[in-house]
Amino acid sequence: MMINAQKLGKNTIKTFRYLTGYYELLCYFIKNIRLLHKAPIRAVLYKQVYFTGIEALSKVALIGVLIGIVIITQIVNIAGSNAVLIGKILVWTVVRELGPLLAAIIIIARSGTAIASELGSMKVSGETDSLRIMGINPVEYLLIPRIAGITISVFILTFYFQITAIAGGLGFTSIVRELPFVQHLKVIFSALSLFEISVSLTKSLVFGLLISTVSCYQGFSVKSSITEIPQAATRAVMQSLFLVFIFDGIITLISFA
Repeated sequence: MMINAQKLGKNTIKTFRYLTGYYELLCYFIKNIRLLHKAPIRAVLYKQVYFTGIEALSKVALIGVLIGIVIITQIVNIAGSNAVLIGKILVWTVVRELGPLLAAIIIIARSGTAIASELGSMKVSGETDSLRIMGINPVEYLLIPRIAGITISVFILTFYFQITAIAGGLGFTSIVRELPFVQHLKVIFSALSLFEISVSLTKSLVFGLLISTVSCYQGFSVKSSITEIPQAATRAVMQSLFLVFIFDGIITLISFA
């Protein structure tokens, strides 16, 4: 099959433009993070944390418990009620991988599209231009608190997911399979090291920055047509997922290779 060089070149240029834009927006956020102390920007931050983090707690808890039940049930079916093995596999799967990854996927599905659509609508309706007329920098007022809020939410939801997956899964399995809950919980804590917690922390922070930066950039890149809004939301979801999986693999290879 012949390669369409023109199409390949356009896609390469577009990808490079996106990555450059993400990098510039992330650097802008880091340089201006001190603006979060301003009351109007801090208010937007609190609203974003509430929407992205607090309102998602019930859904994350339900998914966490179900994932924990599935994992523990499979382990018990394969290896029996070996407390040490169950503890190690739970740490390997839930803490190292599934916790940060699934929390990020939930945020992408729930908040990534919402943020991209919201910012795109504000661009189309002229709200960002109104902010400029009033002397308010729309990037500082709209993007910085959203990036910070999503990052904080991913960080919190990651550990919340891990706790619900382990405790909920063990609790349900201990009732159904009559496994000693306290004994298995002690083994899990003994198998959990500071290094693995640090890796999980690093992943959650990186994923939060990636999701928030991509979603805000795509939403803010909408020009003047309302038909661009769903396209921006789709790009925000797909590119966030792509970058999250790439950086998940990179961090895992660096940490455990």
